[in-house]
Amino acid sequence: MQGSVTSREEELYWLALKLVPGLGTRTAGKLLARFRGPQAVFRASRTELEAAGVSGAAAQSIASGCTFEDAAAQQQKMAEAGAELVTIGDARYPQKLRDIFDPPIVLFARGRIELLESMAVAMVGTRRPTPYGTAVAERLAADLAHACLTIVSGLARGIDSASHKGALAAGGDTIAVLGCGVDVVYPSENRKLYAEIGSKGLIISEFPVGSTAFPQNFPIRNRIISGLSEGVLVVEGAQYSGSAITAKLAMDQGREVFAVPGNITSKLSWGPNLLIKQGAKLVQDWNDVVVELPAEVRRRLIEKGRDRLLGDGASSDPRQASLLTGNAPQLDETARRTLQALSVDAAVHLDDLLEKVEDISPSELIAALFELEMQGLIKQLPGKNFVKVW
Repeated sequence: MQGSVTSREEELYWLALKLVPGLGTRTAGKLLARFRGPQAVFRASRTELEAAGVSGAAAQSIASGCTFEDAAAQQQKMAEAGAELVTIGDARYPQKLRDIFDPPIVLFARGRIELLESMAVAMVGTRRPTPYGTAVAERLAADLAHACLTIVSGLARGIDSASHKGALAAGGDTIAVLGCGVDVVYPSENRKLYAEIGSKGLIISEFPVGSTAFPQNFPIRNRIISGLSEGVLVVEGAQYSGSAITAKLAMDQGREVFAVPGNITSKLSWGPNLLIKQGAKLVQDWNDVVVELPAEVRRRLIEKGRDRLLGDGASSDPRQASLLTGNAPQLDETARRTLQALSVDAAVHLDDLLEKVEDISPSELIAALFELEMQGLIKQLPGKNFVKVW
């Protein structure tokens, strides 16, 4: 069944099958395996379909061909949204995802579809992270992207957004897996990030174009986040959270599970700390992830990194340069003392910082903070609060 890019007529059959009411992903997959393609499924009789495990109502929908009108409308919506269809029979469909228990029969995609074939790590976590969690997610995502891994996440607010931003800031690759149509921005505050991923990375969904972000969609899409990846890294999350569901799916799929340890007094640390107790790999830096990946993946990462260095030369980004060389930027005495007064796990207000860094004027402190922010060493949060970038 695996072949080249789907023609427009074939695409119509795939969409019609996807849009059959009451036809689950697993049943659709069984039909495709039995009849060797969507065209043959629609040529089958109702009796043959019911014998293959399809409910009477779904079999009637398939036999009548009533979803072809909706499929044609979906093709039009895809064209307007600039989306492509990648079917499970398409050579571009990722093998790792094809191998999971219930792979989606189609993926709607916007952006660089070639990223489906890249080596990837998923990063997930709470929608309400601490400054520490945000800093850790951005830094780890940047470092892993710099190591030639694609960062996969769900474009939710919080850790998901920080992970995508970290990868993009490092000039790396990222895939956003949505719980709605690829043309729907959710949450709406991520409009700018959504546009950047659409132009520099890849946005995918198994839900048709125009689909609303219903709450029940998100646990369903989590299996794709883990299914695309070599492993899943959890950064902050409650014990019973979406990130815990994704970690469980990763274990079921035979993927590595990683977790960043957190403050034992914080409820947001319960998820990752429990995962570590249960055998997840404790992560303190990007190398803790890379060393646990399969030998073949590590070999490909080394080759890709070597090719990039030979092809692109030195990085122009000072943060990336420091990753390669280990060199920290030179700071004057005021900036150095200001940096020492800040931490990654708790924001410090400007007034409190002025008390901590003695013998300097407010204007000198503001100048030092501006210099540190330009160097990428600190980050300003709302309300004149500052944290150190981890």
